[in-house]
Amino acid sequence: MKNIVSKKVQIMQPSGIRVFFDLVLGMRDVISLGVGEPDFVTPWQIREAGIYSLEEGFTSYTSNKGLYKLRLGVCRHLKDKYALEYCPDEEILITVGVSEGVDLAMRAIINPGDKIIVPLPSYVSYGPVVELAGGVPVYIDTSGSGFKLTPELLRKNIDSRTKAVVLNYPVNPTGVSYRRRELEDINKILLNKGVFCITDEVYGDLTYDFNHTAFPTLPGARKNTVYLNGFSKSFAMTGWRVGFACGPKEIIAAMTKIHQYTIMCVPITGQMAAAEALASGRKSVEQMKREYNRRRLFMVEELNSLGLKCSCPQGAFYIFPSIKNSGLSSMEFSRRLLKEQKVAVVPGTAFGPCGEGYIRISYASSFDNLKEALARIRKFLEKRG
Repeated sequence: MKNIVSKKVQIMQPSGIRVFFDLVLGMRDVISLGVGEPDFVTPWQIREAGIYSLEEGFTSYTSNKGLYKLRLGVCRHLKDKYALEYCPDEEILITVGVSEGVDLAMRAIINPGDKIIVPLPSYVSYGPVVELAGGVPVYIDTSGSGFKLTPELLRKNIDSRTKAVVLNYPVNPTGVSYRRRELEDINKILLNKGVFCITDEVYGDLTYDFNHTAFPTLPGARKNTVYLNGFSKSFAMTGWRVGFACGPKEIIAAMTKIHQYTIMCVPITGQMAAAEALASGRKSVEQMKREYNRRRLFMVEELNSLGLKCSCPQGAFYIFPSIKNSGLSSMEFSRRLLKEQKVAVVPGTAFGPCGEGYIRISYASSFDNLKEALARIRKFLEKRG
């Protein structure tokens, strides 16, 4: 039988995260520090809103754009938090998590051969969705600049075919983020060069050392940016699959057009729960953030004491320590740590070639699990020493 699978899909590599975690399936007593998912249960009042909506009979389709009350809630939330205003009728789209938002934004703006800048290391989906949309990902190695995109790196990689840059902060997998002044420098270059910005700020609420700056609040950026965010990380709502996209009405209209043919709408139960999250969930977000911060400081101190050098992440719930002193590659270190001590981490190469020599550790796990995992990592390193 003739191979009918798209050549583009055939040559695409599977997710480096999922390939590794296939090894975890079926293993007992494994402590997983690899999954990018809160260990908290969705706050009760949000769960109740979802349950009650079903009991009331809310089981229908919604507008392609999403429930109006949720779009209005997003509008009010962004205005209150960032003084950022979007029209709920024309400039906001509810998506199936931020992942769909990224995909829609790419397909809405890319023409064949357009270049999209992707700083590495990065979340695993950015490059592949660029390719699926017919674009060309231009990867920038940020390992020499503290894992940050600098104005110099950005300028050097922009040419006449550059359409947009993907900016994610706080960054998955490194946890680094950007202060307002750093973002202003990037924004000036984008505006000067006519390069669009797709900004994924799903970890924005989990910024620890300074206030998070939403990219569209920068001078001139609102009309040049699609802002993506969601409920998965800050509200511990990963399984509900609700995100949102905000931007210029012509871009949101294009994204909605694709969305209505491929998804139609986000399930109404998740949307009802998300509306409640915006209405009453801020206290829970702050409580979870305080616990993440406690774990963050503990993990940084302990990992450095083990010789796994790492800087303190400024946001999200990831640490990206160096394992170069071990003499092992990222994949070998991760495989052997899993096999010998039953601790699961993600090899840094899952996030791009410049992740070699690093691993990603998630501290979205209980304090007891973190302490036990560190004890096992210590044993692993001592055996090698």
